[in-house]
Amino acid sequence: MKTSILVLAIFLYGCSGKTETPPPAPIQALPVASVEKTSETTYTEYPASIEGAVDLEIRPQVSGALDKIFVNEGALVEKGQALFKINELPYREALNNAKAALLSAKAASLNAQLEVEKLTPLVANKVVSEFQLKSAKASYEAALANVEQAKAGVGTANINLGYTLIKAPVNGYVGRLPKKQGSLVSPTDPAPLTLLSDAHEVHVYFSLGEDDFIGFNAKYPGKSLTEKASKIPGVALVLADQTLYAQQGKIDMVDGQFDKQTGSISLRATFPNGQGVLRSGNTGKIRIGVSHTDALVVPQSATIEMQDKIFVFALADSNKVKKLPITILGKSGTNYLIKDGLKTGDQIVLSGIDRLQEGQVIKPEKAAQKVALLN
Repeated sequence: MKTSILVLAIFLYGCSGKTETPPPAPIQALPVASVEKTSETTYTEYPASIEGAVDLEIRPQVSGALDKIFVNEGALVEKGQALFKINELPYREALNNAKAALLSAKAASLNAQLEVEKLTPLVANKVVSEFQLKSAKASYEAALANVEQAKAGVGTANINLGYTLIKAPVNGYVGRLPKKQGSLVSPTDPAPLTLLSDAHEVHVYFSLGEDDFIGFNAKYPGKSLTEKASKIPGVALVLADQTLYAQQGKIDMVDGQFDKQTGSISLRATFPNGQGVLRSGNTGKIRIGVSHTDALVVPQSATIEMQDKIFVFALADSNKVKKLPITILGKSGTNYLIKDGLKTGDQIVLSGIDRLQEGQVIKPEKAAQKVALLN
């Protein structure tokens, strides 16, 4: 009996110590595709400020009371259109005085001329001395000079009278009107009467850092900056609401030197603005495209970022995956342009990479399209 119990105990112990081996994990079927060369365009954006083609301060050139304001804030005016009227009465009276002074000067010159004509025969007949004739001629010359001075006075008075009506020097939009009717205005006022912006086309200013500027010089052919700028294709303007302005612009100016404080250099792009959509003071971003031929492209969704580095999983021997670091040249839509790390024909895993590990075996499934055609 004891022997039977011992045998049973040994049998039960042997059964309890036996472990079962778990079945191997199923091999994942994941889509892969070959990396191919293609032509792509990358875009870089730079903060920009918008100014009208002409932005003018409208200031009075004579002092006086502001009698009339002919325009409203924000109005579109044409060149030569009346904007403001300053009380003209003091300047009209000054013109009348100048005209009277001219008449007096002319009368004085006539008297001096008559004196010369009277003395000339008397000197010839030696009735009076030659000194008297010379003195009369000098008085006549002074009288003629006074006439010219009086004419200048009339001209100045006319100019000042004309300054009382302030007209638009260019077509454009009227800004704020801080002065109201009846206000005293003067050329020495710190603030202008208004700002006038000619915005039939606008200048959009943006800046490049030193690194970007070196790249700018390298990308475009030409012996001078002006020649290089002429080779740049049209640039786009991204508005504050992230929409694209309907028309493209052209870079037409590169500043002559870097700003020592910011370490950047300014460029200007000009955009047509026939519809008046853009105004001085708007902000946005200049978007510049750069074409890349024979570029290797991978979808962003096929990459994983770890510790500030970007990796892809490439298919190696025996359907094992290998994690490869890649260097990004630029971005086009949802794709990355590859500078280093991959070569033409390499096969990469397109999805499910968050579950992969180095050396893991997968079942590759060919994607319907090549990587270069994915967007």
